[in-house]
Amino acid sequence: MSVPRDLSNQRTFLIDLTKCTGCRACQVACKQWNQMEAEKTTFFKGEGYQNPATLSEHTLTTIQFKDYYHEGKNEFSFYKAMCMHCNDPACVSVCPVSAFVKTPEGPVIYDTKRCIGCRFCMIACPFGIPRYQWSKALPLVVKCTGCYSRIKEGLKPACAKACPTAIQYGGRQEMVDEAKRRLDKNPGRYMNRIYGLEEAGGTSVLYLSAVPFDDIGFRNVTRRPLPSRTWAALRFVPAAFITMGGSLAFISWLTHRKEKITKEKEAKGERS
Repeated sequence: MSVPRDLSNQRTFLIDLTKCTGCRACQVACKQWNQMEAEKTTFFKGEGYQNPATLSEHTLTTIQFKDYYHEGKNEFSFYKAMCMHCNDPACVSVCPVSAFVKTPEGPVIYDTKRCIGCRFCMIACPFGIPRYQWSKALPLVVKCTGCYSRIKEGLKPACAKACPTAIQYGGRQEMVDEAKRRLDKNPGRYMNRIYGLEEAGGTSVLYLSAVPFDDIGFRNVTRRPLPSRTWAALRFVPAAFITMGGSLAFISWLTHRKEKITKEKEAKGERS
């Protein structure tokens, strides 16, 4: 699906990291709305205090804790890791079965009935967001959908609804203007940058921060839209991986076909 020409009204997150308290209300709300399984976690496993440590098949958004030194003091910065819902998504362009779609409203969604688990989207995503269902016999890819079902009903995404301080949600141009207003009003409070404004051609998630984005774990990605590069880059993917993708596609087709036949038999049995 082509990207809408007018992006100004696409629904967009503005996340002000100077206002994030690390309460993780967004993380809990996401779990509840999407009915995701709980994960067994270990306190302070790896780098930082975040728990779970990163995104997974069961966690579509997480608060990342980063500590840093400022004027001789140890301070914390928190940021919300989630799908960036790119304006021109690499995952959409690279998916061989068109499972991913950039909606006119802004979110990038995907069809689990189409997904074949090839993981091309995982390779193409410049932000490293999609996750694989390693716990399942026939795994697919999962990621945040921006609560598209809620947006269609005129509601805010669950995380934006639950956040008490840091997340604002509205039209993209409105959020860009608000971010610039904050930078102009409080130049000493923020880095002079809106992350997501131009990254990967622009995204539907914008961030403001008091410390350099590189220092708290944000990826330094190109400003150019990535779809034009994705298939060119995939030619370097080992042939074995592509062959595996084809095998997964065939297995997925068989599985979906079997499910369809089973449902048809059940429906036929009910009518008889």
